[in-house]
Amino acid sequence: MRLGYPRSRQSADPELVVPSGMTVRDLLNEATAGLFARPSRTVLTVFGTVIGLASLVATLGLSRTAGNQIVGRFDELAATEIIVSPKPAATTNTTTEAMPWDAPARLGRLNGVAAAGNLSTLDVGGRLVAASAVSDPQNQTAFKLTISAVSPGLFRAVRAVLRTGTTIDPIQSTRGERVAVLGPNAATRLGITRVDQLPAIRIGDDVYLVIGILDSVARQPDLLGAVIIPEGTAQRYYRLTHPGLVVVETNIGAASLIAKQVPLALRPDNPRSLKIVSPPEPKRVRDAVQNDLNLLFLILGGVSLLVGAIGIANVTLVSVIERTGEIGLRRALGASRRHVAQQFLLESTTVGVVGGVLGASLGILVVVVVSAYQQWTPVLDPLAPFLAPLVGGLTGLVAGTYPALRAARLQPVEALRSGT
Repeated sequence: MRLGYPRSRQSADPELVVPSGMTVRDLLNEATAGLFARPSRTVLTVFGTVIGLASLVATLGLSRTAGNQIVGRFDELAATEIIVSPKPAATTNTTTEAMPWDAPARLGRLNGVAAAGNLSTLDVGGRLVAASAVSDPQNQTAFKLTISAVSPGLFRAVRAVLRTGTTIDPIQSTRGERVAVLGPNAATRLGITRVDQLPAIRIGDDVYLVIGILDSVARQPDLLGAVIIPEGTAQRYYRLTHPGLVVVETNIGAASLIAKQVPLALRPDNPRSLKIVSPPEPKRVRDAVQNDLNLLFLILGGVSLLVGAIGIANVTLVSVIERTGEIGLRRALGASRRHVAQQFLLESTTVGVVGGVLGASLGILVVVVVSAYQQWTPVLDPLAPFLAPLVGGLTGLVAGTYPALRAARLQPVEALRSGT
């Protein structure tokens, strides 16, 4: 670094001092010396930036990973479900049924349909359900439960999981046998936990043999608290005239096409008499979920980054105060305000860049570890490792602007006086 010095008194040049100059190499050397003069403080400052950038990279990576898992589950369940039901006006039709009984068989012939089943909720009036097969007026264990009539294929369509026993088979439905499958909530209320002893329940005055208890269903959660009987039994004893609705499970990606084919397959004479509820476009749901998660985690990461920036500004400002005497000496030897500001800006920017590199590495490691623990597939933005050092450097530059300007504005005489 070339500092100013007085010219010879015999010189005719009116200038007394040669302007000082500082090369890039000089600036780097001074900034490096300033950082390593207090290594512990520098490490702590870098650590604050590392935490901020690691939080930012990790939250963005986890948001993408979690969004991918949510969308994957949507594609697996919601995006493969179609609900078919008669429109209100169609139920008044006295010449034909609103929906045919063989709707599951018709839909099963469509390419892309994985399972289909009828589901109807019966109106049994004031009949109560009791665990005792003997009618007892004093029985206080009778409950008002939902009675659902289903075709055998519904259990697969709703992805029902059995806790014990078996589900309804086609023979039982065709014969109209009085058998029942209980949802887990209904079984708990009735006090039935096993079927190997052939428990029976009573719906009003009718006795039904319990052949199975469900553990869970992925669709139609009302079945969890229902007594489920065969569709043929409901036709025979409860005068069920047509299915209430049809639950269809499709292969992934086939829902939109199947939704167009269902009305023609079930009611070619009047396709508009059916109401088709199909899942929304998966891409729109994916984008909405991803945008919401990105915004949430970006805010969290931004707060962490702001904390790191405040740490850089605070430490740089403290460094300016502690080095006031040094700044005054440099100014007295000819260093300009620009040189002083550049040195402190370079120091804060270097801290930000180093924190960005380490923070990006730590953030990626967090995403990989969390994904491995949750058995997820990690999804990372390929630009994150490269943008993190840049963001860290910009953060350090902005955070160090005020301390650098304050250092540059110090008057040499005052700085020397306060620094001694």
